[in-house]
Amino acid sequence: MAPATTRAKFRCATEKRYSKKADGQRIYEFHAVYDDGTPENERYAKYTPSGRIEITVDNPAVEFELGRDYYLDFTPVEA
Repeated sequence: MAPATTRAKFRCATEKRYSKKADGQRIYEFHAVYDDGTPENERYAKYTPSGRIEITVDNPAVEFELGRDYYLDFTPVEA
């Protein structure tokens, strides 16, 4: 059985905007972090050596910074 929450570390790699409006819909693509020699990234890359997540955001309050790392927490939903 998986732990209650599993944490991954991903980097925001691309952003696509589908509107010229600042608050328009955006698609972000995240890639799993790679082992860059830092102990934390080495640990995350060992357990998640590759991965890609794409999300569409339509909330103007949500912005992701290109090149920045983010933690993603996966928590099972109760039935």
